[in-house]
Amino acid sequence: MRPGLRDLWLGQILHAMISLPRLYAIVDSSAHESTQGLVAYAEELVAAGCTLLQYRNKSGNARVMLEQARELRERLGSHSNAAENAALEWGTLGSVRLIMNDRADLCLAAEFDGVHVGQDDLSPASVRAIIGPERWLGASTHNPEQLREADLTSADYLAIGPVFATSSKHRPDPVVGLEGVRRARQLTRKPLVAIGGITRANAASVIGAGADSVAVISDLLREPRKSAEEFLRILG
Repeated sequence: MRPGLRDLWLGQILHAMISLPRLYAIVDSSAHESTQGLVAYAEELVAAGCTLLQYRNKSGNARVMLEQARELRERLGSHSNAAENAALEWGTLGSVRLIMNDRADLCLAAEFDGVHVGQDDLSPASVRAIIGPERWLGASTHNPEQLREADLTSADYLAIGPVFATSSKHRPDPVVGLEGVRRARQLTRKPLVAIGGITRANAASVIGAGADSVAVISDLLREPRKSAEEFLRILG
């Protein structure tokens, strides 16, 4: 079997074993003044019951990113056996899974559990070649064409958005709305994460439209533990 086909085949097998939690919390470094504050924030989310966190840092400073990522891993913990991760339900070991935004190299260096890439980052195939078949791989999409293309890769889950207007990106893609989530659900059997402008007020409608999980940044920032607990209660 050719290497590319082998990676796709392995990715499809691992994907079949994935079960995403309803809440996918994103820890954005730009919202925190220090590494200590960022880690304390993440600890509040985990204390509330979050089992999946993505570390997001768009500064481009690899040294700072690695420092923060390693601190998150040390303080929050992460499953030690990546191959074992693939066969386990979220939360089985009472730990949190850590996903690195964009950087496959830093994912390995910080011993994170996976990588999430956007349309302007390395391709899923390139990232899979770096991180191997065991770690998780997510891919962002913003329209049906991108989602169809990503569905053919070894990505374990796909993200669709922005669902609603968002202030988390300087130049966001066009809003897809709940109809965009419904359309995405029809185009893939992979776990689907909805992102962009999702709050406690609209999260249930996003799940109702077909998303398996909602990715949230802004609506967790104020009173993170209380906010996360409310999200988890709403999402069931």
